[in-house]
Amino acid sequence: MFDGYDSCSEDSSSSSSSEDSEDEVPSIPASLPIIKNNGQVYTYPDGKAGMATCEMCGMVGVRDAFYSKTKRFCSVSCSRSYSSNSKKASILARLQGKPPTKKAKVLQKQPLMAKLAAYAQYQANQQNQAKSKSGFDWGQYICSNNLVGAPVSCFKHVPMGMCWGDIAEGVRVEVLNSDTNLSTKVYWVAGIVKLAGFKALLRYEGFDNDSSKDFWRNLCIPEIHPVGWCASSGKPLVPPKSIHHKYSNWKAFLVKRLTGAKTLPPDFATKVQENMQYPFKKLMRVEVVDKTHLCRTRVALVEQVIGGRLRLVYEESQDGTDDFWCHMYSPLIHSIGWSRSIGHRFKRSGQCGSLIDLFKIGSTKKLHLMKVKDVDQSGDWFKDGMKLEAIDPLNLSAICVATVRKVLADGYLMIGIDGSEAADGSDWFCYHSASPSIFPVGFCEINSIELTPPRGYTKLPFKWFDYLREMGSIAAPVKLFNKEVPNHGFRVGMKLEAVDLMEPRLVCVATVTRIVHRLLRIHFDGWEDEYDQWVDCESADLYPVGWCQLTGYQLQPPILILEASNCFIARLFVLTLVF
Repeated sequence: MFDGYDSCSEDSSSSSSSEDSEDEVPSIPASLPIIKNNGQVYTYPDGKAGMATCEMCGMVGVRDAFYSKTKRFCSVSCSRSYSSNSKKASILARLQGKPPTKKAKVLQKQPLMAKLAAYAQYQANQQNQAKSKSGFDWGQYICSNNLVGAPVSCFKHVPMGMCWGDIAEGVRVEVLNSDTNLSTKVYWVAGIVKLAGFKALLRYEGFDNDSSKDFWRNLCIPEIHPVGWCASSGKPLVPPKSIHHKYSNWKAFLVKRLTGAKTLPPDFATKVQENMQYPFKKLMRVEVVDKTHLCRTRVALVEQVIGGRLRLVYEESQDGTDDFWCHMYSPLIHSIGWSRSIGHRFKRSGQCGSLIDLFKIGSTKKLHLMKVKDVDQSGDWFKDGMKLEAIDPLNLSAICVATVRKVLADGYLMIGIDGSEAADGSDWFCYHSASPSIFPVGFCEINSIELTPPRGYTKLPFKWFDYLREMGSIAAPVKLFNKEVPNHGFRVGMKLEAVDLMEPRLVCVATVTRIVHRLLRIHFDGWEDEYDQWVDCESADLYPVGWCQLTGYQLQPPILILEASNCFIARLFVLTLVF
């Protein structure tokens, strides 16, 4: 609607309410599209006037305001531009492979709109399913407790995580106008008041400091559009009925308010759709950790893909219930043949005679999976028996005294937790040497983290120097550990959605309660601290607020809220019986 405008016309300077003259456009990062305007803003205030679309530039407005008897053009300039010469030039440009003119762009919109409409329907169905399952309202939870959500840019593995850009407070969008008596769908411009992950608190233009009609929306759902979408799609802009009386000239109001403001990129919805495509398909095969014997892997089949999270069913499962959830970038899954290539234990499936058979019946490609850092094991490297500190995979709230039990190829290590290892080594687990879940001796002490000593060890408080001397062991060299700390953007107190790694099918409402370099302490809202988990800042098991709604995954609300909801339902049931 506002693309390509140069300056404000005389109409744009017409009188409006005195309070409008005091408004200033807030400062917003400059990488988003800037709205330019020449005053050709058409509203549809009464729902009765006929609408028209300019055949030259695609402008949508009230039909009576259009130029010429046929009302085909929004202005004299558009009418003149639509001459035979300009049409020939446009056709010639397209034949030469040059960028299309405005007219060409308008003609090309319909196929894209049809695709987006189908995608919108799919997304709406997914989001409605997720909402009906959870019943949890992030917006109310954030506002009532004055909380802050971690920004989308903290999560590189989620849709739009790598291209979120400078979407911030003050950015304008076009959304459905719910404050109207009209029977047809109409839209209005709204500004972002607060951001929490994918979700934004929006306020219709014209409400100024009045928050009574503020509402939360997920910015990645199909109902959110950049300013100008209504014009190119033939949709009417109608001011909310609550403020319709405030200004006599809404055209001038929008020109003043929007000129120089920022909006979403024009291809935002397309990028969201592209980011929601995943390379994994049903019945693809992978090697994944055996949840009953952590020291080995098994073949599993992809049964379900939701937002990049995979439900894997172990190949020998008879009824499909022996499953395992993880993200496609999880370090727990690998391509077929990985175990053999590095010397890791592997439980061979009785359904396939050889490794070649597995490749024939549908394995994943390595490019689908998380890539690990290349290492040089030829020099000073980890050796069997070296001591270190590691997150216990069976108790993710604890960092424990641990030992390198076996050195594998490609930088992988088999690690055992001191004092709680099985005699056959069935509870050893595989970490890459660059894993952020293993640490040099003394890490916990330096960072004031409680180190869990070996089970049964009585010489407390635990001292590494004494323990190494007693065990006749040496500490793994500090230089071998990953010391890289990215500028992750997380802050203590930020809200997010996080996988409960002890029950990985669950994604829960969570909070960052502590940050140690790249290590995050994740607390599950409503649960005791003993259920907290240490997670890396780049873990694919962390998601921004609104991820579950966007992908259709079920979100687990805080346990206290869930209990209160169940209590309320129970009381209603009792009252029903009484009366």
